[in-house]
Amino acid sequence: MNYTILLMFALFMGITFFMQRQQKKQMQKQLDELKTLSKGDEIVTIGGLYALVDEVDTDNNKVVLDVEGVYLTYALTSIKRIVSRANEQGAIVESVSVEDAKDNSVESAIEE
Repeated sequence: MNYTILLMFALFMGITFFMQRQQKKQMQKQLDELKTLSKGDEIVTIGGLYALVDEVDTDNNKVVLDVEGVYLTYALTSIKRIVSRANEQGAIVESVSVEDAKDNSVESAIEE
């Protein structure tokens, strides 16, 4: 009977150890992403607010967000995830504008 209790205790401690290890990895990944945050990145806060990053102050752990012209100051840790990076958006916008230009030229040729 004593071996059963010891075995259950050891199993419980092992599961607890592995769960804490996984949580530490996730937390480290989140902190690494927040360190690379820069102006122009689109983010989501823990409250579900979508915004663009206007300013990052890593010394005071604050970030200023631009929400359609309204500037809000949040704690850096209140950012849930980064939706898109500023330099990635530029590439997407360029490819969309090229496609739009092609569509416009086709439409103007059809009208003529």
